[in-house]
Amino acid sequence: MTNIVILTGAGISAESGLGTFRDEGGLWAQHRIEDVATPEGFAKDPQLVVNFYNERRKQSVAAEPNAAHHALARLESDLAGEVLVVTQNVDDLHERGGSQNVLHMHGALNSALCASCGHRWPAPLEMHVGETCPSCEAPAARPDIVWFGEIPHYMDQIEAAIARADVFAAIGTSGNVYPAAGFVQFARSTGAHTVELNLDPSETVSMFAETRFGPASQTVPLWVDDMLAK
Repeated sequence: MTNIVILTGAGISAESGLGTFRDEGGLWAQHRIEDVATPEGFAKDPQLVVNFYNERRKQSVAAEPNAAHHALARLESDLAGEVLVVTQNVDDLHERGGSQNVLHMHGALNSALCASCGHRWPAPLEMHVGETCPSCEAPAARPDIVWFGEIPHYMDQIEAAIARADVFAAIGTSGNVYPAAGFVQFARSTGAHTVELNLDPSETVSMFAETRFGPASQTVPLWVDDMLAK
């Protein structure tokens, strides 16, 4: 039995056409992070924030999983062990690619959250400011996204999984967003083999025992082949 925890970031979805923070001309380049990805930004201009995530949701729905997403699903289905995907991404390409064991630590575009009672429900393609919660009926609906300054979801579950992992892999991550950037150090301390698969070296590349560089759609299927051959 082999336990594998895989952290994925924007780089795995980039080849499906979903932009990263750093893409020139993309959605993020048109807005200040403070305006669209913080609780303060939502309090100041909820319409701007809701519109921003409506646009991201439409882009996500139009995107298709790529070879890297499909390869991770194959790893989960064929490995004699457990595979957990912990993603910083808010799209659902892992699930649509076939992965079933996925934790969205930064929330999900296809989910709505009640800021009043914490209830979650499937988000419509286009959310509106002041939508009511189906549970408590407060007009407090917001995108179910973990904004800067908020605590990521499932941290206890993620840390427990990394603690028992034999392999920890990071795919398409920059290594400069915490707490996810600290996962590799924790994985090393608990004895896991660590591997980075990235287009370019991340900020934490020196922490990894193994590195593979190139497009995720090429590096991830080859790595999965190697893992299944062991």
